[in-house]
Amino acid sequence: MNTKLTLNLDKSIIDEAKSYAKKNQVSLSKLIENYLNSLVRTSHTKTTKISPLVESLTGVISSEVDERINYRDYLTEKYS
Repeated sequence: MNTKLTLNLDKSIIDEAKSYAKKNQVSLSKLIENYLNSLVRTSHTKTTKISPLVESLTGVISSEVDERINYRDYLTEKYS
């Protein structure tokens, strides 16, 4: 169900948002709806608890590992 909403915003922001919406072939209403929806989802995910299994796996893979280099080396070895 859609409901009408009135907003008071700076004219330059509205003009830029309209331009952005047109460039991305989406209505300004849909653009704002998507943005507000992403805010709501983000706040819901912050309250979501991480399972003990996932938490125990956090940090298992070193952040210093470059997967692209490892994959390139794997392909080089496989096809050489």
